[in-house]
Order: sequence, then C-alpha cells, then structure tokens
Amino acid sequence: MSTTDNAIASAEAHSAHNYHPLPVVVASADGAWMTDVEGRRYLDMLSGYSALNFGHGNRRLLDAARAQLERVTLTSRAFYHDRFADFCTRLAELCGMEMVLPMNTGAEAVETAVKTARKWGYRVKGVPDGMAKIIVAANNFHGRTTTIISFSTDPEAREDFGPYTPGFEIVPYGDLTALMEAMTENTVAVLLEPIQGEAGVLVPPPGYLSRVRELTRERNVLFIADEIQSGLGRTGKTFACEHEGVVPDMYVLGKALGGGVVPVSAVVSSRDVLGVYRPGEHGSTFGGNPLACAVALEVIAMLRTGEYQQRAAELGEHLHHELNLLVGGGAVEEVRGRGLWAGVDIAPRHGTGREISEKLMDRGVLVKDTHGSTIRIAPPLVISKEDLDWGLEQIRGVLRG
Repeated sequence: MSTTDNAIASAEAHSAHNYHPLPVVVASADGAWMTDVEGRRYLDMLSGYSALNFGHGNRRLLDAARAQLERVTLTSRAFYHDRFADFCTRLAELCGMEMVLPMNTGAEAVETAVKTARKWGYRVKGVPDGMAKIIVAANNFHGRTTTIISFSTDPEAREDFGPYTPGFEIVPYGDLTALMEAMTENTVAVLLEPIQGEAGVLVPPPGYLSRVRELTRERNVLFIADEIQSGLGRTGKTFACEHEGVVPDMYVLGKALGGGVVPVSAVVSSRDVLGVYRPGEHGSTFGGNPLACAVALEVIAMLRTGEYQQRAAELGEHLHHELNLLVGGGAVEEVRGRGLWAGVDIAPRHGTGREISEKLMDRGVLVKDTHGSTIRIAPPLVISKEDLDWGLEQIRGVLRG
C-alpha cells in the first residue's frame, strides 16, 4: 500500500464516517498550493469552503498568531484580555455596526443569531413568549446543530436526528411572494444566505435582497445575513449583501474571519439588538479568546485595504468568463456565482460532480462536489492569474475530454 492508502485506511478505521473526502492526504500547503504525503502538488480551488480566503500559511496571519502564542492564548470570558476591545471595535467598524458577540464556529454563530432574534422578539418587539417565528430559505445550509438542521431541507442533514426544533418557516429561496405570505406578527427574523453556497452557489434574483430589506424594515422584522461563506471578500465586496446596496440588521460571520488558522466566528449587529443580552444568558469559553482576536484583527486589517476584494472582483470576472465559455459544449449546463466563487452544473451524461472532482484531482486541481452534479470552485483570493489560468486549463481538459 502507498503512503496515501495507508493514511486513508487508518483514518477510516478510527474516525466516524461523517465525510466523504477525496482520496488525497495533504501534508503541507502554501498560498494556493497544497502538497500531499507523496510529494505531489495540488492547486487548491476550494479554500476550505472560503475559510482560506487569504491562502495557506499567510505570513501576516501566522506572524500574528505566533506573537500572540508567546503572550496569552485563553482567559475565558471570566476576565477581560487586551485584544478583546480592539477586535470588537474593528469588526463592528468593518461591518458598519455597533456591537459584536464572538463565538468560534459558523454553526455557533448561527445558533447565536437565532437566540438573539428570539430574545429581541420577546423583549423588544413584544412577541408572546414561545411564539417567535424565523423565516428561512429552502436549500439553505447554516450548520449542523440539532436546531439548525431542524430548518434544513437536505435529507442527509435531517434524517434520524429528530425530534426537530419548532419555530421556523421555510420558503423558496428568491420567492418574495412566499416570503411576504409567511410573515406574521410573530415573525422576528428572516435568516438568509445572500448566496447559497452548499446548494451550489445559488445567486438570488436581482433585487431580491433589497426587497427583503424593505419588507423586514416595514414589518419590524430583523434581516439576518449569513455571510459565513460569502463574506469577507469572497464575492468581490467585503459582504455579498453589498452587491445590492443592502445592510442587514445582523451579520453572521465565520470561516475566513479566522484566516484558516483558528476557528473564529461572530454575530455583529446594533446596540438595540445585541443589547438584549444580560450576563450569563449566552456565551462560550473560547469565544473571543486572545489568539482568535489577534488573528481576526489581522484579517480585518487586510480587508480594510480593499486589496483582496478588488482581486476577487477582477480575477472573478476572468474566472466566470472562462467558465461560461464551457456552457453549451455538452459537459456544462450552467455556471453561477460572484467573484472568486462559482458553482458549475455538470451534464449527467458527462459524469457526476464527484467523478469530475476526482478527474481534476488526478490533474492536480482540488475542488469539491455538492448535490450530485455540481462542483464548487473557490480558490484563495491570493491566487495568481497564472495559477488560476492553469487550473482553468485543467478544468477545460476534463470537461472537454
């Protein structure tokens, strides 16, 4: 057996089979490239589902982490630490908001947003206790906790995990009429991904997000934007909502906020919304820890330059132009997305998304399939145009071969 085969067999023998990874075992990585245990290099065109927007081993982020590792890494929220105030201040400024509630993972941040919306509904809007409703979209992906999968429409995420948490109304993504009809006096929030990533990088119809913003404001309902994958530069803007000039009531952030170094997530909102909390009502031992804050502060500083958003916009335009040339050639049915983020629907007769991903892996390019027939492409924002073109050449080779 090869080194790769041995590593995979050992992992399969001693880990729960909750993922179906591609058969590659990564040993090191730098920038947009990863190297496996056999010494073979691969172009990373997935970026850890956007957690690695700034590439592998980003020196600014590693230096920030190393410096903090020498000082203090954890205090718990029992005490203040000297990086916390700066983190909350700078992240609030980046979002144009007032307050931050830090957590660790994206799912924790979504759970926090759900709890916040309910508490705001009871304390501020005056919804009767236990009656709060949150509207979500079909085909969403917000995480895998028992509450979050309760409003998922993905059978793989839901089956055998009931009983499910009540209080959610599911409407078709992009359907304003259904959204309006679902709203009642007990609706406290609308929770949406500005672009649905796991569903295949689905972009809503033009004007949808801005109309949702108008409706929620008219009905005294919070608009919560889950920008865990779409935010922090991925689409060519700091936030995907900006493409329609929309500012939600609450951002849910994660993934790239930790730079691919440590898990960092946060809910960012106004004082009127996050001000509903009192000590002891919600928290996390690791949420907002010194190491997380140090890394996230460097991420925020990098985003404030606008450099990475501009790269995503310019390289993204090139990416989509090249991918759209494949539509109509028999292998590709549709290409969707914004910035350096694309969902490519493969014609069934040409192969499944998994099969295409494996063929690309054999050519030294790593992507990942979703929903059977779609591959997702999301290279690090630091990728060079030359490397991007090389990756596109491999994609053309597989899809035209």
